[in-house]
Amino acid sequence: MKAFGPVPSRRLGRSLGINSIPPKACTYSCVYCQVGRTSHLQVDRRLFYRPEEIVEEVAAKVEQTREAGDVIDYLSFVPDGEPTLDINLGRTIELLRPLGIRIAVITNGSLLWREDVREELGSADLVSIKLDAVSESIWRGIDRPHGSLSLETVMDGILGFARSFRGELMTETMLVQGCNDRDRDMEQVADFVALLAPKTAYLAIPIRPPAESGVRPPDEETVNRAFQIFSHRISHVEYLIGYEGDSFSGSGNPEQDLLGITAVHPMRAEAVEKFLGERGQDRTLLQRLLAEGILVETEYRGMRFFLRRLGAHQVRPEQEAAP
Repeated sequence: MKAFGPVPSRRLGRSLGINSIPPKACTYSCVYCQVGRTSHLQVDRRLFYRPEEIVEEVAAKVEQTREAGDVIDYLSFVPDGEPTLDINLGRTIELLRPLGIRIAVITNGSLLWREDVREELGSADLVSIKLDAVSESIWRGIDRPHGSLSLETVMDGILGFARSFRGELMTETMLVQGCNDRDRDMEQVADFVALLAPKTAYLAIPIRPPAESGVRPPDEETVNRAFQIFSHRISHVEYLIGYEGDSFSGSGNPEQDLLGITAVHPMRAEAVEKFLGERGQDRTLLQRLLAEGILVETEYRGMRFFLRRLGAHQVRPEQEAAP
């Protein structure tokens, strides 16, 4: 199946996924990959499926969805490998245009040093780039790239693309305990992401069975520190850790709203107090959520923050296929 969904996505609204790469052809073999270890580690672009074959299946899915009265906000390339390995990616995007739906590509950015890849991705409406490390040793340890790739070249390609891209740019950084979650490591990544000026910088953690059994997510305190470090440098930072809520401010249910907000980013203690007061609530709700282990209290630079416990999140369908 080369088209799936549509599925709910905080990044993309109602997203119809396009699986244009079979498992598991990729430029990386990330330790946390939810699709499993890379069986075909490669950097040479080639044909996987005919563009017409992909478009035919996507068009049929779009028609079925519209007949059912559902909405599609994006056609999203989120395959079982790296989408830019498809030598016909640009042609497929071109053939999808008559459907009249915005197009997104979720990529690890490893081939953006290639002019043809930058040109083809430039025709998308939204591009999300994964960036886990800016240290060569950490990058090789966590993303396990093809041996011919160098981090300096990859980063230059990503920066060049960001400067020329006219669509909506996002980034995603996966935090893995003991790999890239030291403050200095996160500061260096945040410094580089700031140069890209993304609309949103997302912070993710492993929430599905990873390729390697020893992979663990950082704790809530570390995730909060990461958020503060990124927010100091980048205007819009959010978690991407599996919460499926639709509304983060106005459902009319104070508990749902509070959990929705703290699943996206930590809230300072005074902000929580104000939030509860404006909704006619006292600290009873907060104390109950803390006692039940749904919320966690952490401290950063002398300030108290509350965030939703990481293990309490559910997985969105889109994350099962993300590279």
